[in-house]
Amino acid sequence: MKIEVVTKRLDEVAADALVVGLYAEETKLPDALARLDRAAAGHIKAALDAERFKAKAGQVTHVHAGKRRVVVAGLGRRAETTLEVLRRGAAGALRRARDLGARTVAAGLLGDRLPVRERAQALVEGALLGTYTFDRYKKDKSERVVEELRVVETDGRHGREIAEGAHRGEVFARATAYARDLINAPANELSPSDLGRAAAQVAKEHRLALRVYDRADCRRMGMGAFLGVAAGSAEPPKFIHLTYAPPGRRTRRVALIGKGITFDSGGLDLKTSEGMLRMKYDMAGAAAVLGIMGALPQLRSPVEVHGLIAATENMPSGTALRPGDVLRAMNGTTIEVGNTDAEGRLTLADALSYAAARVKPDEVIDLATLTGACVVALGPHIAGVMGNDDPLTARWLQAAKEAGEEMWHLPLPPRLVEQLKSEIADLKNTAERWGGALTAGLFLKEFLDATPWVHVDLAGPASTDKELGHVGKGGTGFGVATILQFVRSLAA
Repeated sequence: MKIEVVTKRLDEVAADALVVGLYAEETKLPDALARLDRAAAGHIKAALDAERFKAKAGQVTHVHAGKRRVVVAGLGRRAETTLEVLRRGAAGALRRARDLGARTVAAGLLGDRLPVRERAQALVEGALLGTYTFDRYKKDKSERVVEELRVVETDGRHGREIAEGAHRGEVFARATAYARDLINAPANELSPSDLGRAAAQVAKEHRLALRVYDRADCRRMGMGAFLGVAAGSAEPPKFIHLTYAPPGRRTRRVALIGKGITFDSGGLDLKTSEGMLRMKYDMAGAAAVLGIMGALPQLRSPVEVHGLIAATENMPSGTALRPGDVLRAMNGTTIEVGNTDAEGRLTLADALSYAAARVKPDEVIDLATLTGACVVALGPHIAGVMGNDDPLTARWLQAAKEAGEEMWHLPLPPRLVEQLKSEIADLKNTAERWGGALTAGLFLKEFLDATPWVHVDLAGPASTDKELGHVGKGGTGFGVATILQFVRSLAA
């Protein structure tokens, strides 16, 4: 979808469909809709009244006005408007326009309470992500595609702000869509080597530095925890290090770590067939990191960012990791394996150790589909957030709120560290059943020094079976928008 900003009145823009927003519980039509209604001899308002359209947030309807369709997006009550409401409104409106056969769509900025730049960004994000489809493997692809979105700037006073917001929205959305493409790809076409090739393509297109370490390299660095997980798979592991170095003077150095299990069978502690079905999604954290690294140069961020991914499969075989085995991580910590299906924390242990030793960042953020326990605690739409630095965690949660991604702060209770003690090694990779998300976070904390760190357990929102606003079925690309917003906040 091509994005263009035009300076005209909405009713003067040539397009197959026009999108307008409408607040709930207000009798007067907004100016743009009122002009369209007058041109249609009152047909639009009559149709809305006949339908008893309430303009609730997320509600969408359409009216035929001559050769064009007018799509009306409900925004809910004016006082309750948020950027997330606008994103979902744009998503629903663009899907409706697409389904009506519109190739070109013109949309005024939805709402009027929030800053122009942010509204433009929300409009474009919602439009692009709401119409995202993954049809790579389908012979019959839909012919109904919106080819161009014309973002309308009506008064000529906010053109620069709208253009900046629209550009930012396009960058955010395309990074998220890229992550979705990786997550949705089947494991037979997205191996650790494929992730390495994807990283190489991102590095080439955006002029990033890249180092991909193979098994021998990782063995020389002492990544015994990562290689232990990789031991059962015929696919060779890859440790990926992408670097974005900003032009000019950098403000901070951040390490982003994404869990990269391209398929998780559980290992010898085999999952059930039902539990294994969605395990191509276990590299959602890695996909988010790759999407982010491609977006940073387009935003010209002054923050130096290192994207780290320990990519492997977790498979059962005669060479696979066994319960009771002891592994040695890169930082020298020994780990007794209590369960081979608690593999993600083992790969992250070496990634965190690598970050501390080789990157020396000011802050570390990891994203991982880590525990079912977090889904039990918070449900399928909310990520759990843990960390060792309250100011960093607060800034992260604020970025998530602004990005429209739901996250909740969970504790790291020191008393639960006792559960991770092993009789024969420094740590166990499993603890008691209760509080499993917290003990996983405490395990990861052992592989950091005093560097401020945030851990995001996105096991729930990394994928979804239901369409919701601008989030479609399958991989969601969760975390991309928050990290990009977080990095922007560091540059402010």
